[in-house]
Amino acid sequence: MGHFLSKNGYRLKKRSRKLHHKKKKKRNCFLQGPCMLCFIVHGNSSATDDDVDQLEASVNGSGCRHNGATGISVPSVGGVGIGAAAAATKLVERYAALASPEDCSKFLLSPRELAIWEGQGRSLLSAVPAKLIPPPALFRTAGVSVTVPIPLPVPSCTCDYTEMVCKRKCSEVQRCTPCKQPRCAFAAPDGGLENGGVGGGGGEASSNSETAHCHLPLCPLPSSSSSPSASSSASSSSSSPSPADGCCGLSLHGDLPHSSHLSPCCLHHQDDSQGRSSDAADYLSINHLPSSILLKVLSHLTVKERCLCASLVCKYWRDLCLDFQFWKQIDLSGLQQVNDDLLVKIASRRQNVTELNISDCRGVHDHGISSLASHCPGLQKYTAYRCKQLGDLSLSALATHCPLLVKVHVGNQDKLTDEALKKLGEHCGELKDIHLGQCYSITDEGMVALAKGCPKLQRLYMQENKLVTDRSVRAVAEHCPELQFVGFMGCPVTSQGVIHLTGLRNLSVLDLRHISELNNETVMEVVRKCRNLSSLNLCLNWSINDRCVEIIAKEGRSLKELYLVSCKITDHALIAIGQYSSTIETVDAGWCKDITDQGATQIAQSSKSLRYLGLMRCDKVNEETVERLVVQYPHIVFSTVMQDCKRTLERAYQMGWSPNTSNTS
Repeated sequence: MGHFLSKNGYRLKKRSRKLHHKKKKKRNCFLQGPCMLCFIVHGNSSATDDDVDQLEASVNGSGCRHNGATGISVPSVGGVGIGAAAAATKLVERYAALASPEDCSKFLLSPRELAIWEGQGRSLLSAVPAKLIPPPALFRTAGVSVTVPIPLPVPSCTCDYTEMVCKRKCSEVQRCTPCKQPRCAFAAPDGGLENGGVGGGGGEASSNSETAHCHLPLCPLPSSSSSPSASSSASSSSSSPSPADGCCGLSLHGDLPHSSHLSPCCLHHQDDSQGRSSDAADYLSINHLPSSILLKVLSHLTVKERCLCASLVCKYWRDLCLDFQFWKQIDLSGLQQVNDDLLVKIASRRQNVTELNISDCRGVHDHGISSLASHCPGLQKYTAYRCKQLGDLSLSALATHCPLLVKVHVGNQDKLTDEALKKLGEHCGELKDIHLGQCYSITDEGMVALAKGCPKLQRLYMQENKLVTDRSVRAVAEHCPELQFVGFMGCPVTSQGVIHLTGLRNLSVLDLRHISELNNETVMEVVRKCRNLSSLNLCLNWSINDRCVEIIAKEGRSLKELYLVSCKITDHALIAIGQYSSTIETVDAGWCKDITDQGATQIAQSSKSLRYLGLMRCDKVNEETVERLVVQYPHIVFSTVMQDCKRTLERAYQMGWSPNTSNTS
């Protein structure tokens, strides 16, 4: 604060060193002399003869005298004379008679006094040594003479230094953050000052005058330095702080001075800082979040991450990882370590499991699934793709003990037969979604039983079930009127069975890929009758021609996706789609050898709804044409070998991939 009124306070210390060898230069302080706020008075004794001699030498001599006690360069006033000394003495007497902090501040900062100083010459008070300036009456106590500095803001912590001299350069003391509380200006009971200044230590400061040029004061000592022994011990301890000490010599391990040695402001600030730090440490802990938020965070982890990582953090996290919400949906897919014993343990501890996924778990057998089913009657969704070791026993147990099943996906299970489907139809009347792809032992008998017992069925997918024929299609069409998704890919189904699907008014997705005996009339009839149809897959059907596609484009009022990969279509089919359909967004005509540039260009020009056009391996479509269409119609994604490679490369660059540019030997 002493150099707050200075124009360039940081350059004072450099100029003060050169005043011994050079002529007087203009002071940086606009007061044209050492600022009164810079005076920090030391010593607790009265003036001596040496001080008087110094005064006379200062008045009559020339040059510059460096005040080692304060670290402030005081220029001599040889040109001022005895009159200046007398004026300065009067100002000193007035200063010593002050009795309140308000009077001190008015005396030091009032414009009238500043005018007197300017009128009498350059720095009248510099004609009087600092030790001859007594403290104001406000700070004098009986029997003790104490010198004080101008009130300054209280630093953030206490230190062991006995003078307001920065020794950061010599002893590498850390800088303290200033405290926002004002410094107290009372006399302590022991004769010192409460947060008002320091006592003694003048000799120590004089010895360190060469290094005392920093303008940022360190934290003051408590008022226990009234005794010389305490002052000397504090000075010696401050000169060599231990490495374990924190800022201003305080231990980083919490070893603080006794409360009797600290001033009230420092104690209050210390208590506040400790309270804030402890409160911050408490509230910064993630464990103080509500359990619901922590459960939401942990829900983004997989079962493996929760079991092998999160649950090992602490007991609280272990309890959270065992929360019933995480064990309602159990996803163990792809974990080869999962076996029957683990399923038994899960079932014995958690009886509220609603979803179970054990796809690709080769260590799970019928016994483990049966044990879990007996303990989890609320199971609703069961997924077990590619578990070839499972058979009828596991699915029958699930159907018997879990009547609330709504989803059963058991694709690619060779051992599954009609017996398991009969159990499902007998006990699981709420079943809505079933996937039986590549279950080669299933026949029409099991499918008919399933269709009769599950009237709420909405999704049915069959794939390459060689023993499923038109009888199964007719059964599900008659007994499951709520069907929305139907797939018979690669099944020996003909048009006679597919025509029964026209009675499904809610049908939205129909997958008829690779149906060997499927004619155009049946497909057109299904599109006419099923008004809610949004996706139709006719891939790998060589019987589908341009006329069939034209009728689909005209009659499919809700159709958005049309897949025609490897069908017998030409440019006329694409032109018809662009001309007649206002809803189709996705058209895949890959591997159709008769598609040319004309068909691709006209469907892109005429269709207002098209967003994807698949032209993979349409060899008659030139890549230059596709490049032009990409630029001309940026809202449409064109799929070719070259375009797919470009998009893949762009995604790789976006994810941070870079080509290997290292030189190969």
